[in-house]
Amino acid sequence: MHIRVLGSAAGGGFPQWNCNCENCSGLRSGTLNATPRTQSSIAVSSDGKAWLLINASPDIRAQLASFPALQPNRAKRDTSIAGVLLIDAQIDHTTGLLSLREGCPLTVYCTDSVYDDLSNGFPLFPMLTHWQEGLQRRSIPLQGIPFTAEGIDGLTFSAVPLNSNAPPYSPRRDNPQLGDNIGLVIEDQNTGGRLFYAPGLGQVNAEIGMEFNKADCLLVDGTLWTDDEMQRQGVGSKTGQAMGHLAQSGPGGMMEELQGLSDTRKILIHINNTNPILDESSPQRAMLEQQGIEVAFDGMNINI
Repeated sequence: MHIRVLGSAAGGGFPQWNCNCENCSGLRSGTLNATPRTQSSIAVSSDGKAWLLINASPDIRAQLASFPALQPNRAKRDTSIAGVLLIDAQIDHTTGLLSLREGCPLTVYCTDSVYDDLSNGFPLFPMLTHWQEGLQRRSIPLQGIPFTAEGIDGLTFSAVPLNSNAPPYSPRRDNPQLGDNIGLVIEDQNTGGRLFYAPGLGQVNAEIGMEFNKADCLLVDGTLWTDDEMQRQGVGSKTGQAMGHLAQSGPGGMMEELQGLSDTRKILIHINNTNPILDESSPQRAMLEQQGIEVAFDGMNINI
């Protein structure tokens, strides 16, 4: 299984265009030991030729331009994108579908809740019917039933419902329902390799803990270092928990949840621009490294 991290930042990217926090200002001035990041998305493939996008961020055009495997090379109009799988209906995970309109009809895998939000509150599905046949929706089962993606041979996918939050525009905001957010188990049927991908994770329950233990590689929520990080830095009023994200530090934080997984590759993704782990010289980054936890970056390649 081939995995490409197309974008590793949370919504707004890094630096965020309207943010002057210590990290963003430091990156712009060149005083911070860090690299820019686009908004969170990955691509997976079994053969390195046909790829499934997991989320389509607003930065999709730049992400495609940075990865030759996703660029046209067989015909005048061509793509190696076999489809897009959405783990939620968040703006920073779906807006890129608008930039892919020239590739319609485009196969999109999503849950019923996500389809409802993208048909009403943020009506991408109706909107894109004006480009050929628009988005061709395929339903994602929520009962842990493995499913496949058209054109992606050798990989199976399973949805794991997450305790997170619905998008701000959704009628289920602050009252999320089953299917609003999912983690994704991706298994290579040839090698047995197993990835668990969950960039929006508010709580690690027993089921998620089991997936942690079964995975060869984890790509999980690295949004905030502390739950009140945005409040402390004066750039927001909401906590991580209110937004549906589990902080890395503190009792019950992501670092604690990842302890003991010595045979598992552990990578944090969806890093908010305020998070001190973006500074590669920070003590917080050193703490992660001591525990064998990596921080995803744009262009990161993972093979399982």
